[in-house]
Amino acid sequence: MADEEERSGNGPVRQRPWDLAVSTVLMELVGLAFAGIVTLVTWPFGWLPDPGLVLFMTGMFAVWPAAESYRAGPPRRRAVVAALLTLVTATLLGAAAVNWAFPALDDADIGILVGSLVAIPVSAAVLAWSINGATVTGPGSEE
Repeated sequence: MADEEERSGNGPVRQRPWDLAVSTVLMELVGLAFAGIVTLVTWPFGWLPDPGLVLFMTGMFAVWPAAESYRAGPPRRRAVVAALLTLVTATLLGAAAVNWAFPALDDADIGILVGSLVAIPVSAAVLAWSINGATVTGPGSEE
């Protein structure tokens, strides 16, 4: 019965956090491919996009799965706050790790770019888990 509701569009859409994280990573790859195409087109003219623009383009593509998950359930402020705190924390930790491991890349802002690319799917998974709450089940459980 629940499967019929989910397929017909009448019931709530339930998505596991790791499914949302995987789709977010796939959309990030699409965004990175788009940024690569922009770079290849503009490179002969002497313009290369900075890491902030690449992050913006990739983030615009990657936000779509999280927005779909947010629209599926009732909005909850705690879910959004948890996702934003996760996004900021994971970005800063990722940037610090990259800058520590590769100090020569510190000036090019590559650390914040890599940290953000890692943090976006993590925060999307936290958003889905927070919104779906009790409906999220672990791997191997029957639903």
